[in-house]
Parts: sequence; C-alpha cells; structure tokens
Amino acid sequence: MRHQIARRIRHMSCAVTVALGAALLAPTGASAQAAPEAAPYEVLVFSKTAGFRHDSIPVGIQTIQSLGAADEFTVTATEDSGAFTTANLANYEAVVFLSTTGDVLNDAQQTALKSYVDGGGGYVGVHAAADTEYDWPEYEGLVGARFKSHPAIQQATLDNEDRSHPATSHLDPSWSRTDEWYNYRTNPRGSVHVLQSLDESTYSGGEMGDDHPITWCDEQAQGRSFYTGLGHTQESYADPAFRQVLLGGIQYAAGAVDADCSPNGGGEDPGEPGPGPAAIEGEAYTSGSGVERANHGTASGGQTLGHIENGDWAGYAQVDTAGATTFTADVSSAGAGGTVEIRSGSATGTLLGAVDIAPTGGWDTFTEVSTTLTATGSGALFLRFTGGAGALFDIDRFTLSGQTGEPAADGSSNVHLFYYPWYGSPEINGSWRHWQQGGQNPPEDIGADLYPSLGAYDSGDFTGAVEQHMKWIKQSGANVLVYSWWGQGSYEDGLVDGVMDAAQRHGIKVAWHLEPYSGRSGASTVDDITYINERYGDHPAYFRDAARNNSNAFYVFQSLDVADWSALDQVTDSNIVLAQTTDTSKIAHFNGLYTYDGIAGATAPGWKNAGDYARANDLVWAPSVAPGYLDDRAVPGNTTPTVARDNGAAYDKQWNNALDPAVGGSPTWVSVTSFNEWHEGSSIEPASSNPPGGHGYQTFSGAYGKTGAEAETAYLDRTRYWADRFETARAARLR
Repeated sequence: MRHQIARRIRHMSCAVTVALGAALLAPTGASAQAAPEAAPYEVLVFSKTAGFRHDSIPVGIQTIQSLGAADEFTVTATEDSGAFTTANLANYEAVVFLSTTGDVLNDAQQTALKSYVDGGGGYVGVHAAADTEYDWPEYEGLVGARFKSHPAIQQATLDNEDRSHPATSHLDPSWSRTDEWYNYRTNPRGSVHVLQSLDESTYSGGEMGDDHPITWCDEQAQGRSFYTGLGHTQESYADPAFRQVLLGGIQYAAGAVDADCSPNGGGEDPGEPGPGPAAIEGEAYTSGSGVERANHGTASGGQTLGHIENGDWAGYAQVDTAGATTFTADVSSAGAGGTVEIRSGSATGTLLGAVDIAPTGGWDTFTEVSTTLTATGSGALFLRFTGGAGALFDIDRFTLSGQTGEPAADGSSNVHLFYYPWYGSPEINGSWRHWQQGGQNPPEDIGADLYPSLGAYDSGDFTGAVEQHMKWIKQSGANVLVYSWWGQGSYEDGLVDGVMDAAQRHGIKVAWHLEPYSGRSGASTVDDITYINERYGDHPAYFRDAARNNSNAFYVFQSLDVADWSALDQVTDSNIVLAQTTDTSKIAHFNGLYTYDGIAGATAPGWKNAGDYARANDLVWAPSVAPGYLDDRAVPGNTTPTVARDNGAAYDKQWNNALDPAVGGSPTWVSVTSFNEWHEGSSIEPASSNPPGGHGYQTFSGAYGKTGAEAETAYLDRTRYWADRFETARAARLR
C-alpha cells in the first residue's frame, strides 16, 4: 500500500467528516483506512471544454462544492487554463477535471500539471476527462485511458470489484444505474487499479468485451490519480451513491485517506489479431532476434520487449498489417534511444513507416510515440530496431490501427477537407492572387467576410502558412485534404509537391478536387487523372483507400456541366471518381457522389436517397458539411443565400444531418466545405479574433462558448469532435 502522503504544513489538522448520512453510506465491504489526522484541504475544479460541453457541468460543480462544505475541503472552480502554473497548483491537494473535452492546456500548463501530480498532488477525472488532451501523450497515463465511443444513455450493471476503496466501500457487489457508458480505446487494467467494471451483457453498445473497466485509481510517482466514467447525466449528481464515489475519489486523490491503488493486472488480450485499436503487449512476440522479455513492475502486464540492440527484431504472427495506417507504442529508454521500423511480412519486408525514440530518463519512465504508416502492408507485423551501441529502448505495448471502421488515435481518414492552394502574395508570388476578389485591396482589405489569423498568406509559403495549415488539419481530426486542382500546368499544379511534402510531415493524405477549367470534358478528365497518378502517385502523402483497392479519390466539381462522362470507364476500375450531385441518374460512369454545397447541408435534400443508392450499389457517398456561407465581400451584390454560423449551431446541424441514417443515408466519407475557402465564408481555418478595423470583418467569437483568441480554433476542435463520432458510427455500422 502506498505510504500516507504528508499533508501540507499550512493546513491545521482536524478530523475528516463524511458528507452523506451514515445509514445510507455504511460500507458493505472492508472500510478504507482514514489518515490519522486528516486536515482541511483545497481542491481545484477545472471544467473547460474545447469540444462537446456537458450540461451536467454546473450541477457537478455545485455537488463538489456541497461535498467540500461537508467534508471540510475548499473548492475553487475555474475554466481558466492559466490556473495551471507550478505556483498556483501548489495551493491545492487535488485537481478535478470535470467533463473537460478537447485540448485545454498548452505545453507549459501540461508540464505544470504533470509535475504537480508526480510531486505529490492528486488528479481526479470525471466522465469526459477521458475525452481530453489528445495531443499530449502523457495525459493518457494520467487519466488511464482515452475515450473511444459511447452508445445511447441506458441502464447497466456495474461490478464493484474493490469495495475497500473510499469511492466504492459503500456499495454492494453489483450496482444498477443509468448513465452514458464510455468505451475506451485501450483497456487500462494492468497499469491501473480497477474499482468498477461494466457488465456488457446488461446493456447494448459495449465494445470492450468481458473486461470493461469504468472506474479506477492509480499511483503517479509521488501523487495519485482517480478516474470514473460515470457522471454524464445531471441526475447522477443527485444520487447519494454516486456522490460518495465522487467524494471518495477526491479524498483519495487529495491524500485525505489512504487506499491500495497498485495495478491489479489483466487487461486486453495480447493475441487479438488485426490492425484494430486493441493494444498488443510488446513481449507477446512470436519470433525474434536478439530481443528478450524484461520484467518491469510499472509496465503493462509487468513485462516489456527488452534487451533491444541495433539490428534486433521481433515478429508478431498474430498481428496483420493489412490496412494499417498508424503505429503507436509506449516506450522507455535509459539507453541510447533509436528507431523502430514497422515492416510487413518479415524483418526485411516492406517498410511501412518508422518512429524515433529518444531516451526517457529511465527504464521505468514510459512515454507514447506514434507515426503514420506511409506504405501498404499485406502480411504479419515485424518490428526492426536500429540505433547506436548497447541497449536502445524497451517497448511496453503498442497498437496498430487502420481504416477498418475503428477511430485512429490521430484522426480519421474518412473525413476529407476541401483545401484551396490558390492564394498568392507579392513577397512570394510576385503579386496578390485571389485575395483581391471583389475589388478589394489586400493585405488588410481582402475579399472575405472573415480575416485569416495568418493574414493574407501565400499558398506557396510551404514552411510558413502551409506548414501551419497541416498542423491545424491534424488538430481537426481529419487526415485527408482534398486539393483544389485546376489542370495540368496550372498555378495550383505547380504547388502540389510543396503541399504534399508538408502534408507528409504531419501524416496527412492528399486527394483531389478536379475543378471546371475551360474546355474540361470526360476525355480530358481521364487524361488529368492519369497525369496526377503518374506525376504524384509515388508520393507517400498520396491518399489511398485501403477499403477500395488502395485507390485515390477524385472529386469532380460541377460534374453536371459535362453531358458525356463515358470516358471515365477507362479509369474507374483503379480510381474513385465522384460526381457532384445527389441525382443518382447522373452518375452512371462514376464511383460515387458528393454534394460540396455548404448551404444545402442545413436541409440535406436528397441525401437519404443518395446514400441508400450508393450503399446498394457499392458506391462511395460523401456528403459535404459546412459551418456557414457568406460571400458578401468577395461577390458584391450576389444574391446567393447565406448561412449564419450561429455560434456553431449551423455546423452541428449539418453534421447531425450527415450522421443520422434517416437523413444522411449513412455516408462512406464526410467531406467538409471547407478548410480555407475564405471567399465563401465556409472556412474552418482559424479566423483572426482581432482583424483589421474598418472593413466589417466577422470573427468566430461565441462559437461553442469560446470568445476572443480561444475561439479562433473552435471549428477545428469541433471537427475533431464530429470526426470521432463519425468513426464510432461507422464502426457500429460495419460490425
């Protein structure tokens, strides 16, 4: 059992008072041992959201305040990330992440929180705390596991595995209640101490099988961590039994009571095949050279793949690389570090990708590394290791995920963003390009009703604007951009290599939006597709859909303007060519259809019929969603209807339409109009919160409750939210 944490000297000692009635909360199992002289303490409740916002947050804050008043701890509630400094966190015994979502801390704030917990502080995660900080690998070790999906709210039965912990000592062996039940991307058992698990036979939508942890605690260096997936509904916080779960978790995290939270073993089956999200234990190799199993008490399952030196390798016959797109691993190194090569078929087989591992400071200090796989595999997984002399690193567990209907940890290859590389500036292009549309005078006066946070940038600025674009696209959770292409030798054609190089650096793939240049025909489009495949097809950023013969995608804009598309029959066996329409009588020579229209998504006309037809005929259906439409400055006097963003409600409505099978027809992909079509006001690229004055620019302020500079990335973060939910829906549909 972990030793009792010394209380901060500034607190006076007093007895701990239980918040709820003794008769109601009398433990049915062994009681947790209270600290001999527990003292008043302070708790910080943090409820900032950068994605979905739970309506139970206010009542959750009130509940914790009420528990604190009864149990002699003081509660400070905030949504200010600036509270996460070393000096400020030192004032608190525990920090509660109350249904936080998205990326809510910057690098310095993340470091402060990790140092605080490792140094003796406590962390409590409630419900959507598992849907938080996806860009911070160490956060998963703090919360225990990351959110994957959830079914509808319903009643389920929990097995209370450990009834000696203060959070669960009041409960019977089983407990039936109604809540929103999370599935997690990995099973945390083996690295945490599971207190409660779900009986998936008692409800619908569980995806973790016979071992589905839902509440757990963990020892974190000198600190403590507690997480419960309960607490989605407002009604939860009026339930005395749940309130005691919450109180006991806070008491443990704050060090007010002691409890055994050492890992209790078990977890995911290391032999589960395929490139799904289930974690594979590194030591579960079936063949190898030079490697051995190494005992590490802090590792998942108590062992790692160890004694790794330059040239060694390990094979996993139970893991199929077909369709895999991402490799993620927990690693440690007190040695030289080095590189993991991910290969298919043999130790010298096809190189799918590689990831570098830097020393972590100790063999028991684990961190997460991840890489996008840039080649296609077709055999068992092999890991080959390179580096300097001596021991390099250990591998604890890893995941191989792909386009199999499961959400990849780093985004979705089924969400595609229309990307426009047609902007130019005097510094790079020699003159302004496209920004002056509508008779405007850049750089401050541009043909758009929103002003980019990057200003009037140049699409050829590959190390500046384009590099930042790729970071933002990655943040959005979409792994594919659809490149606006205006013909062979066009301005946009000349920028392809630079954009694809930037995309590759961030694990993003490139599909194609074939625009209606003058004289375009069915025959010229066949020539264009052939040219693009030959010219760019060998680039590692070239999009290939593993589910459709590794074919690239070509969205044909304004396809109805050409009467005869029969020439496409020459290329549709090895390419995915989509018509822009919902009229299924106009797609005889295409592989599918999309809409592009950022206005129609609000009502989804014809979407259900198009989706049903596509599914029945094995075609691709990729309806387009948009956050709004406004082109007043780009096209003065235009009578095209506009769509107000309504602080994000318009975007949510279109996404809801797309994902509702009764409305959207169960899409293959969802295309987003757009990442950066500024002239039509449909961009999710960050818009300046402080644009040049005097031009009437709008901002994203108010979107999803964000204001000022924080609102600039609101639509990127919301896209990630919807991308995750789309992948969840696809996974359920494909099972």
